[in-house]
Amino acid sequence: MKICFPVPVSGSNNLESQVYGHFGSAPGFVIVDTTTRTICDVINRDQQHAHGACNPLRALGGQDVDAIVVGGIGNGALMGLLSAGIKVYQGQGGSIGENLVLLESNHLPLMQLEQVCGGHGNGHGCGCAH
Repeated sequence: MKICFPVPVSGSNNLESQVYGHFGSAPGFVIVDTTTRTICDVINRDQQHAHGACNPLRALGGQDVDAIVVGGIGNGALMGLLSAGIKVYQGQGGSIGENLVLLESNHLPLMQLEQVCGGHGNGHGCGCAH
């Protein structure tokens, strides 16, 4: 299984990296293959999108993943990932390694539509867990 984690610094391909609080604005992603235990780093290829217009598959640069673990995500990105058959889990803070242990022991909840970010500007707060 290939699991993607948004990270605050591109090129930080290790399990100690912190899970970034928002999918669309993450500088990069770390993809962990739980079968081979390999890790690769991917630059967010859609980081400069307009708010609400994230293309999650473009962001991943064509990487094939089975699941995403993230602190927060917008509705459009969540719907795009779900329609592509990618599960989205709500990270519980901390490192990739900590969240990986939680996921593998079935202790990470799936992201629900009512948990998506609702906006960041013009007095709109973000409903996501950063």
